[in-house]
Amino acid sequence: MEKPRQVVRKFLARPQHEGAGAVVRRSIGRFELRYFDPFLVLDEFSVSAPAGFPDHPHRGFETVTYMLEGAVTHEDFEGHRGTIKAGDVQWMTAGRGIVHSEMPAGPGTSKGLQLWVNLSSSNKMVEPGYQEIQSKDIASTSSDGVTVRVIAGDAMGARSPVRTRTPTMYLDFTVRPRAAVRQPVDASWNAFAYVLEGEGVFGSDRCGAPPVGAHHLLLLGQGDVLEAWNKSDTRPLRFLLIAGEPIGEPVAQLGPFVMNTEEEIDMTVDDFERYANGFEKARHWKSQAMVALGVEE
Repeated sequence: MEKPRQVVRKFLARPQHEGAGAVVRRSIGRFELRYFDPFLVLDEFSVSAPAGFPDHPHRGFETVTYMLEGAVTHEDFEGHRGTIKAGDVQWMTAGRGIVHSEMPAGPGTSKGLQLWVNLSSSNKMVEPGYQEIQSKDIASTSSDGVTVRVIAGDAMGARSPVRTRTPTMYLDFTVRPRAAVRQPVDASWNAFAYVLEGEGVFGSDRCGAPPVGAHHLLLLGQGDVLEAWNKSDTRPLRFLLIAGEPIGEPVAQLGPFVMNTEEEIDMTVDDFERYANGFEKARHWKSQAMVALGVEE
């Protein structure tokens, strides 16, 4: 028998400032929910030039950037540079170390989401890498009033080409008025939904539960399927369903560094300050965005 997942906790992600003038709605990684194994952070961000996320380091996890509007230019100390446009995905493995910047590309407001996925101890020090998928190449399918874009994993017969070192499912559902979703989720994985637009009812109590609106994170309990309904007569419902296999290891975090022990964090800070063990190229690197702004080293 299938067991529907129920909503066990609900958070409204409120705006806060992050980076250099950017505004984010953080739902995972805030004081009420520091960690939801294997997920470290979920930010819904809004940024307009000259604000952004200037040069900063990472170690020990992956970042998944999914653009909703506008575009962001990414560049790092390895010489990798590109623009993530609306509908595009960048799945970056920071691994042993990366220093990069993420700044809005052009005028107007750029909006998107960034998810931090933890890595197991065996993967924390791998070489950095990228998987980048343009919007037109993201697997997508529609049926019975439901459209899904498959960022990672599979749904409704569509499968993403993204390889996830930490097994992860990342789905973007749009549900037409009066339509419903029924999506299998591995019973051993942690899962949550995040509402982007409209209102939806999540869990099995479609008659008694109140609808949940935009910017809400819904932690899902045990089960092997998510059920969601759009009971509106006029407005579509858009939400993310994200799930991952728990790592089950200790987490030590200092800002953009995520390891297993405090000793490893101390070593990481030392490596970054000495430009060693993965951070060698940071010594003489500054992003083009920072050069253009006249920022001195």
